[in-house]
Amino acid sequence: NRMPCQKDHPFPRPNPVRVYLLSSIHPVPSNMARRMRLALSAMLVGAATGFLVGPAAAPLPSITAAAPRNAARRSCLTMTMTTDEQSPPSLPANVVLCGGGIQSAAIAYYLSERGVSSTVIEQCEVACAASGKAGGFLARNWGAGATSQLHQVSFKLHQELAEDLSLQGYRKLPTLAVTPGSRSPDLGSLADKGQIPAWLDGDVEKASLLDDPGLVRRSMNNWDTAQTDPRELTEKLLAAAAAKAGSRVVTGTVQGVVRESCSENGGERGERVTGLIVDGEEVAADVCVFAMGPWTCLIEDWFEDLTLPMQGICSTSVVYRAAAAVDAFALFCGEDELGCNLEVYPRAASAEHEVYVCGVGGSRYLNNAQLKQVRPDGIEADAVRAEAGQQAFAALSSLGLAAPQTTQACLRPCPPDALPYLGAVPGTCNAYAAAGHNCWGILWAPVTGKAMAELILEGTSNCVDLAPFDPARFSGGEESASARTGRGRQRAGEPVGEQW
Repeated sequence: NRMPCQKDHPFPRPNPVRVYLLSSIHPVPSNMARRMRLALSAMLVGAATGFLVGPAAAPLPSITAAAPRNAARRSCLTMTMTTDEQSPPSLPANVVLCGGGIQSAAIAYYLSERGVSSTVIEQCEVACAASGKAGGFLARNWGAGATSQLHQVSFKLHQELAEDLSLQGYRKLPTLAVTPGSRSPDLGSLADKGQIPAWLDGDVEKASLLDDPGLVRRSMNNWDTAQTDPRELTEKLLAAAAAKAGSRVVTGTVQGVVRESCSENGGERGERVTGLIVDGEEVAADVCVFAMGPWTCLIEDWFEDLTLPMQGICSTSVVYRAAAAVDAFALFCGEDELGCNLEVYPRAASAEHEVYVCGVGGSRYLNNAQLKQVRPDGIEADAVRAEAGQQAFAALSSLGLAAPQTTQACLRPCPPDALPYLGAVPGTCNAYAAAGHNCWGILWAPVTGKAMAELILEGTSNCVDLAPFDPARFSGGEESASARTGRGRQRAGEPVGEQW
């Protein structure tokens, strides 16, 4: 306030301000606290508007407030402000995302939050594979080990996206463990109390909550499991990215990459991808991300030192249309005599009152070589397993007595260790992989988008640790056959539903 504002000479925009605040429960003298608040307010206003009051070259100060010397038991409040010595790196102009599914959509969205536009390349149509055919089940606490962080962070992000994007298909709901068998007489009273859905009116021996958050949270419908409509989420993420930053979707088939040696300047090593071959034409790229689900294994042929083992788990699902809205419960059923481990999800806010059923068994496994020979729109349902699923659901619920509206199939991308590939392609300085999400692709999509956006723009992920998901982890060594276990859906390390 003591320096005049030089209106005739606009100041250059200052370097970004970093604020570090170590808070204390002990009081700071009121006069000192007031001075610190005024100083902080002035600095933040200056940073937000792009101008600082005073000479443009003057460095931002370092401010430290300490407790009086005689206050031996008082801790202090310390606040420092520093400026970055270097200007922030320029934003990439040509970010290309390969694959039109939910992972690319989430990456495009979180890049757009930072003002970065991207081009999504998809050979069929948006959400044509698992992103449009998955159940959309979400669980906060079902992760174990390295995946716990993915579950926790992404579950919260889903709730934020539901509000920001006005998602109609998102809701929290209770999840039941169901044992098929002769119907227990106790189930009638549970249905009357609303503890199980009224439509679970068939051959059920037992039904109980998988995650009970407690009476208070139950009364608030604040469950630790939820559902979303994967197609709606994918489409709205892309629409928001287009509105925020001009991102776009282009139809085409990615056939290879164009590379050159990275500059040694700035510590870069290896090779840089300068473009992608799309339908025989080169598309320029400053950054490229391969998020093509199970078909991400194609990049093995484009990067000599990369080994990216993948299995496509081909599973059938059926979708029913109820006459009216049904109670919101997700079901995970034990194995029945037909070889099914049904998972049942009534859709939220569906005009057709859809009920999604998967876990019909009989999944097929496609290795890397087989995946490279099939297109996303060439995946067909197994008619035998679809019929088994229909019979199994009809035994559990009267909703299954009608013929299903849709019978479909999709591929879950599954690495040998059931962990996704999230990070830089080895030997490159601007190419990344985001694939292999197993049965949690819909749940992990938001955290994938946020983490990959941070990695691209800042050089590291801040929201989660990506080290366990390094795409290079199978390169340069033999794939362990013993790793091919426990890849089905699990709840905190315990198998739930169909396994593969």
